[in-house]
Amino acid sequence: YNGVCLQGPSGVPGRDGNPGTNGIPGTPGIPGRDGLKGEKGECMRESIEESWTPNFKQCSWSALNYGIDLGKIAECTFTKMRSNSALRVLFSGSLRLKCRSACCQRWYFTFNGAECAGPLPIEAIIYLDQGSPELNSTINIHRTSS
Repeated sequence: YNGVCLQGPSGVPGRDGNPGTNGIPGTPGIPGRDGLKGEKGECMRESIEESWTPNFKQCSWSALNYGIDLGKIAECTFTKMRSNSALRVLFSGSLRLKCRSACCQRWYFTFNGAECAGPLPIEAIIYLDQGSPELNSTINIHRTSS
């Protein structure tokens, strides 16, 4: 042996080995450069603010006791700003019904002089069974509805 090895012919290619395990995650890279400045946009402020400006009104009365059985109790004038908006009506107050025999009473809202019908009437109905002739039947209800 003189320290020189002779190269023999190449062997048959080997089989694929098993996949290795995942390595540890690398460190985050350095941040990139700022992008180019964008084009100037249109000002939409006026149209957005106008559509989101609430238009509300609260009407309240401290002592409505007219002693009437029929007719308008109170009036609250409101002007809608847009035709494609809704109007929310809320009633919170006391209703009283007093009678000697069975009776029924209905309270309802009108708009522009006509009773609200669409989608449904805004109303309160109280029915009182027949009371005794000597004692008037009375019912007092505090009601909230919308």
